[in-house]
Amino acid sequence: MRLRPHTVPTWCCIFLLISSCLVGQETEKTFVYDRGGIIRGDRTHQELALVFTGDSFAEGGEHIRQALARHQVKASFFLTGNFYRNAAFQQLIKDLVADGHYLGAHSDAHLLYCPWENRDSLLVTRAEFDADLAANYREMEQFGISKARAEYFLPPYEWYNEKISAWVKAWGLTLVNFTPGTRTNADYTVPEMGTRYVASETIMQSIWAYEKNDPAGLNGFVLLIHLGTDPRRTDKFYLRLDELLAALRERGYRCKRIDELLGL
Repeated sequence: MRLRPHTVPTWCCIFLLISSCLVGQETEKTFVYDRGGIIRGDRTHQELALVFTGDSFAEGGEHIRQALARHQVKASFFLTGNFYRNAAFQQLIKDLVADGHYLGAHSDAHLLYCPWENRDSLLVTRAEFDADLAANYREMEQFGISKARAEYFLPPYEWYNEKISAWVKAWGLTLVNFTPGTRTNADYTVPEMGTRYVASETIMQSIWAYEKNDPAGLNGFVLLIHLGTDPRRTDKFYLRLDELLAALRERGYRCKRIDELLGL
């Protein structure tokens, strides 16, 4: 077939178009979604994100910060406006920013968006959602954290639905949530909860049990831990962060900020 100089055959154009579409589809499939939010990153690489959330408690903050520094790990912190406003927490926030960690929004007043028993309905209006999120970002700006630097949002109570995800997207943000399967998100529970209480040893064992049973291990995981808990819980899981970080490194995992893990 004779071609004119600088022309591309039609079949080549079609091939390139199909290839680009397939690449796009493959990229989409590397993430796991739930109700419009990303709950797991790429499962083909030994990388995960440690995510810490905070609202009313932060007694573990300095311990966590120092443990991360010892292991040269960058993590992500999703904090409410309540947290950013709290005078007792402001030095910790400044130190986390200076250390190069990711700081993001977790709602302003730690609202419950959906009923526990009926997740598809809403407890907030669009106007209430917008006002609350705007207030969260205003508090973040006091620490030099602009919306452009904090485009990932982790919903309060880690509880949301498709409507909330759509509202978050309308803000130009990406909703993320923890990867289910381990019990780290239950590190806030207290003995008074009875059978709902989860001890730190049980939490730690749940991590390694999941890794053993999933062919992808902890690849792409978003592992959520609370910055602080109710004083009634004396068995603080964050006190075992050094142990966790050492074990993850020994198993070949790299901990990354949420924006680096997902890279959107």
